[in-house]
Amino acid sequence: MKARSVLALAFGLGLALTAPAAAQDDKYADSRDIIATCNGCHGPNGASQDDAFPIIGGQQLHYLYVQLKDFAARRRDHEIMSPIAAKLHREQMLKLAEFYSEQAWPNIGFKGDPAEVARGTTAADAGECTACHLGDYVGNSRIPRLAGQYPAYLEKTMQDLKTKARNNAATMSSLMVTFSDEDISALAEFLGNM
Repeated sequence: MKARSVLALAFGLGLALTAPAAAQDDKYADSRDIIATCNGCHGPNGASQDDAFPIIGGQQLHYLYVQLKDFAARRRDHEIMSPIAAKLHREQMLKLAEFYSEQAWPNIGFKGDPAEVARGTTAADAGECTACHLGDYVGNSRIPRLAGQYPAYLEKTMQDLKTKARNNAATMSSLMVTFSDEDISALAEFLGNM
C-alpha cells in the first residue's frame, strides 16, 4: 500500500512538473525541428555554451525576428544563418523569435577585468549607449539585449559593424567607427560583465 502511494505521488509530481513543458510543446510542436537545428549552435533553448555563438534565449522578440529576416534577405549575410533563414517563412520566423524570447537569459558567469570594465563604461557613456539599449542594457523590442552576452561575440559584432562586414544597422556602424579597437574590446568586456 505504501509503495503504491509513493508511486502515485511520484507519478503525480511528474505530471505536474511536465505540464508546462507539455503546454509549450503543444504551442511550438510544429517548430521543434527548426528549434533543434537552432539549438545545435545556440545551445539548449538558446543558452549558448560557446562564445562564438550568441545567446538568443531571452533576447528581444522583435529584434530576433528582424535579424532572421535580415539573414534571409542577406542584409546581414552569414554563411550559416543566411541559408537557414532563407528557408523559413514569416510565420516560422515569428514563432522562433517568440520561442527564444520566452526563454530565461542564462548567466555566463563572466567576470571582466576591472580596468577594462571601467574603460568600457567610459566608452558606453561616450556613445550614449543607454539611449537605445536602456540603462540595464537589456534592450527593448527592436534593440537587442547586450548585458551578459559573450564578450568575444560582442567584440566581433562591433568590429563587423565598424568595418561594415555587417551592414544591417547603419546607425551602429556610424557609432562604431568612432571607437578605437581597444575601446570596442573594453566595451565588450563591460557588457559581458553585466
